[in-house]
Order: sequence, then structure tokens, then C-alpha cells
Amino acid sequence: MRTLVLIRSLLFSLLLLGLSAASFAQIGISVSFGPPVLPIYAQPICPGEGYIWTPGYWAWDGNYYWVPGTWVLAPEIGLLWTPGYWGWGDGAFFWHEGYWGPRVGFYGGINYGYGYFGRGYEGGRWDHDRFYYNTYVNHVNETIIHNTYNTRIENGSENRVSYNGGYGGINVRPSGEEESYGRERHVGPIAAQNQHAQQARSNPELRASVNHGRPPIAATSRPGDFDGSAVPASEAEAPYRAPERTANVNQNRPPNARTNNYDHATDVQSHQYTATSTGNPATDEKYQQQQDKLAAKQNQEHQDLQQQQEKEHEQIVQENASDAQKQQMEQRHAQQTQQLEQKHAAQQQEIKTHQQPQQSVPQSHPPAPKP
Repeated sequence: MRTLVLIRSLLFSLLLLGLSAASFAQIGISVSFGPPVLPIYAQPICPGEGYIWTPGYWAWDGNYYWVPGTWVLAPEIGLLWTPGYWGWGDGAFFWHEGYWGPRVGFYGGINYGYGYFGRGYEGGRWDHDRFYYNTYVNHVNETIIHNTYNTRIENGSENRVSYNGGYGGINVRPSGEEESYGRERHVGPIAAQNQHAQQARSNPELRASVNHGRPPIAATSRPGDFDGSAVPASEAEAPYRAPERTANVNQNRPPNARTNNYDHATDVQSHQYTATSTGNPATDEKYQQQQDKLAAKQNQEHQDLQQQQEKEHEQIVQENASDAQKQQMEQRHAQQTQQLEQKHAAQQQEIKTHQQPQQSVPQSHPPAPKP
């Protein structure tokens, strides 16, 4: 058995040499609003030696759906799992895919639990060709698996926010070591993990719009085992309701492009308009002054809304509000920002219409007098 494992490890090592760290840094999915909070669930028992826990996460295919946490047989001796995470940037949430590597890199500071408390992995370690499990954070049958230890881990944060950055997100940046770990040789999810995620995608009950943040299958003992070893979520902080907005999937947005998918007033670029040339310098100057006056008024309204939203955000942090309350605030801010942007777009279109050069109407000539 040990020989087969070593052969598998050797073959897999050859595959790793041809892959770069950048290949799995980020895939082209961006969403205008963040995923639900992480549900609470009990970890299923480890099925055997060499299996490493991979936490559950919210995935996206036009809607959020839950991919249950599961135990995965490590593809090579010595490899550890770095979970994927949602991160805010460039006006949207982007998915950063997880990967297998010799050390655990940055995963957004997300507290996935069971050893993944935001930095590194406290659930176990490799010692030569065997993986040793920390039973303080893992559910392991020690009568079958003897390579265990018990080290108390102080998990100070109970935050279940599932994304990094943005309003209400985890405010953590990668350390220099974590960045270097991300550049080491590694590979993305293996076939069993991809099949596990596809099976989750095809299950309607795992969609947040159906389970409202409390998936009936929160975790499994093995990838794809959604029946016998499935564990439901024990708690959802509040029913999840997604805002009625769209997402950009595999879309490259041009620089300075304006859209209606803004989440906060800080995301909106300053308005600056250029009047259409009429060919008359005096008229062009007059029209440009009107455009500048409109842009100044709109920018002031954006600034007022930004200050209001920042004040509400500071207040809800000071009150130590629940994740559900934070999420409701985020949705309200998104609605406010988008409504203001729509109003401003209509104002600009109206003034632009009034400034259009009037087309001259052909003059009708009276009939020539009869001789």
C-alpha cells in the first residue's frame, strides 16, 4: 500500500513541475454583491489516513450555492489545502480559487473553522509520509487512526463573514510569507473536488435562494457522498435574501466604464461631462458650463451619500451588529447608490437632449405669381 502511495506521489510531482502558481490565483468570476455568511455545521468523521479537511464555501453560477465541506485524500504526500475565498476589488467580488501546495497560503482571513481560522492551518501536519491530525479541532476516530495529537487552539474570532474586503468584509491582507507561499508550485482542486462541486451545483436545495443560508447538506465525509455521510447546517443566523442585482461573469470591463452595479457611493467615479460641439464657440461655452454645473451638483450628492453610508458602517461596527444586520445594511447601501446613479444618468441625458443642435426646417417658398 505504501509503495502505491509513493508511486502516485512521484507521478503527481511530475505534473506539479509543469504548473505555475499564477495559474490558480483567480478565475474570471465577479459578482456585484457578497455571498451569505458561513453556516454552522458539525464536521463529519475523517474516513481514513491521508484525508485532509477542505471547508465548505459559497460558489457562484449566476446565483450563490453551497459546496459542502468534505474530507479529501491529499493528491501527494506533503501537500496541504489552501481554501478559496471571495475578495473585493475593482468594484466587485472576485473568486480566488483554492489550491494544493506544500504550505498554506492566503485565504482571505476567512474563519472557515476546523483548523482554518483565518491564517494557516491548525488541523494537522505532515511528518515524513504520514499526516498527523490535531484532534482538538478535527473529528477523528483514534481507534482507527493513531497518528494524532491534541493541541489547544485559541480561536478568538467567531466571525462568519465569508468574504474579504468591501464594506462588512474581513479586513485582512496577506503577509509576505503568505504571498511567497502562493508563488510556490501548486495545483488547483483535483477531480474529486471538481465533481463534488458540480454535484452541489446540480442540487437545487443547496442554492442560497432556496435554503436561505442554511444548506441541508453542509458537509460530507467523502467528496460526492451527499446521502450517507451528509451533515446539515445546524444554524443560519438569519434568512438570506439576495438583492435583485446581476453579476458580471467572465467579463472584462473597460477602464472608467460606468455601470449600474455599484454597491456603495465610494465605488462611483466622479462625474465629468463634455458638451456636444455645435460649431458656435459662445454656445459651446454656455453648454459646457451647464454640464460642469450638473456634474458638480451630482458629485456633491455622491459625497453626501458616501458620508452617510460610512457613518452607518462605523455605527454598526461599534454596536457589534450581527452578520445578518450587516448584510441588510450592505443591500440597502447598494440600492441607495444605484438609485442615485440612475437618477444622475437620467439628468445627464435630459440636459444632453436639450443641448442637441436644432435641425433647420426647410423653408417653403410661396408660389411664384402668375404672369
